[in-house]
Amino acid sequence: MSVDSYIAGPNGEMDWMVWNWDDKLKNYVLELTEPVDTIILGRKMTDGFVSYWLDVLTKPDDPFSIDRSHAFVKKMIETPKVGFTKTLNKSQWANTDIATGDLTVEITKLKSQDSNDIIVYGGASFDSSLIRAGLIDEFHLFINPVAIGNGMTIFKDLNEIQKFNLVKSVAFDCGIIALHYERKRV
Repeated sequence: MSVDSYIAGPNGEMDWMVWNWDDKLKNYVLELTEPVDTIILGRKMTDGFVSYWLDVLTKPDDPFSIDRSHAFVKKMIETPKVGFTKTLNKSQWANTDIATGDLTVEITKLKSQDSNDIIVYGGASFDSSLIRAGLIDEFHLFINPVAIGNGMTIFKDLNEIQKFNLVKSVAFDCGIIALHYERKRV
């Protein structure tokens, strides 16, 4: 996320993001994702996400990928995924199920399963829908040291003010700051 709250440029551009992650940041992300046993994605994000992580191992010069020997790559590939869509009946992606029902019902069903954590790599509109419905319990925002002025945000069209408690903040040498918030329950 940029300091002005965008997760991508107006056309999905992410070339402004900081990718010179040091081991401290890589390990932070790995520790964050370690207990995750389900990744949820919006339809638009699913294809790019699944194909990207399957291709990472064969792209030695990709500037946006993290160290291919890093356990994070394995985690992204092996963790079961659920893609939310109204247009598909069957998954076309490896290790990915499809959810087509009501978002709140489907997420509540996933949360009620005997599992560890669920993480969202959703896409701006999908994330916005989850936030608007109050379905996200914790936020882990990685703030990049850049303002882009316009783009896609996950805090779009909120119906009401949502308040958060800061759990932790961590600054990294590359300029990224990780902010961990929990949603305040009223």
